[in-house]
Amino acid sequence: MNLKIAVLPGDGIGPEVTNESIKVLKCIADKYNHKIELSEGAVGAIAIDEYNDPYPDLTHKLCEDSDAILFGAIGDPKYDNDPKAKIRPEQGLLKMRKKLGLYANLRPTIIFESLLDMSPIKEERISGTDILFVRELTGGIYFGERGRKDNDNYAYDTCQYSREEIIRIAKKGFEYAQKRSKRLCCVDKANVLETSRLWRETVQSMEKDYPEIKVSYEFVDAVAMRLIQWPSSYDVLITSNLFGDILTDEASVISGSMGLMPSASIGLDNALYEPIHGSYPEATGKQIANPIASILSLSMMLEYTFNLKDESEAINRAVEESLTKRYTTPDLNSDNKAYSTSEVGDYIVDFIKQN
Repeated sequence: MNLKIAVLPGDGIGPEVTNESIKVLKCIADKYNHKIELSEGAVGAIAIDEYNDPYPDLTHKLCEDSDAILFGAIGDPKYDNDPKAKIRPEQGLLKMRKKLGLYANLRPTIIFESLLDMSPIKEERISGTDILFVRELTGGIYFGERGRKDNDNYAYDTCQYSREEIIRIAKKGFEYAQKRSKRLCCVDKANVLETSRLWRETVQSMEKDYPEIKVSYEFVDAVAMRLIQWPSSYDVLITSNLFGDILTDEASVISGSMGLMPSASIGLDNALYEPIHGSYPEATGKQIANPIASILSLSMMLEYTFNLKDESEAINRAVEESLTKRYTTPDLNSDNKAYSTSEVGDYIVDFIKQN
């Protein structure tokens, strides 16, 4: 198969972890006789520096012409520390999602049994956790009307959703629930927010089309508590942009490291795959960043976009082996010898070659 992939390493540790995913991809291509065509584009702070645009037209064209996108990270302290900055790296990510129509963000939260002791939560509470968040990605408060008035003393952000946007994301949730344990939870704040009431009534109206799915409805604050108390009670959760952003970062802690969590952003014609961690500028160039989330994002790409399940599973087995043997970066290996970003990538590549 010919795999045409746009590579957007981005800022901070993005290039380092993405480089390890490319090494793994090339290994998979050699082993399973695939041809890969990689094209690199600028996004984030580096794109602002070069084009004065965090998501330039050149990068957008590259993404449109590719089958899938492998993305690193966005963010730079020089913008974080300047609240008056008119152009920010994160605007590139929002612009990319909107222009490519990447409306569904898929974030799995799984527990690696070999790392149960790394979680800040008791083992008996998290064992067996396997959650899929389906987060709406191109609507809500991140894309609503915003501004300042009264000499900058009053600020506002508007949350808006259409029924069509909710139907589109809920359909994805129902479809994934069908493939899993047939349980779906709609997360909202319908006791307070009008947009949440629209979410709830829209999902309720769709239940008849999926009679085999057991649907529950929970307020976001209750879900935030139960994710810590008993995360294995959830399977597929659907929610709005803001709530999904917060809950998925909370859930990433369950596994013991945000450096383990991959994600996919799915649209009608394209899909982007990225680790959920940020650019982690403090670690840039130190070879201590965990590449596993990026490598697992590549695994998701091979399965979801290219339907290469054997190749995806080969990567997953190699990752599990590296975790079991504690061949990991410092975030997961404080007591024993820690390995560098590239050493972990090399270990995973070698395991795939030999198995």
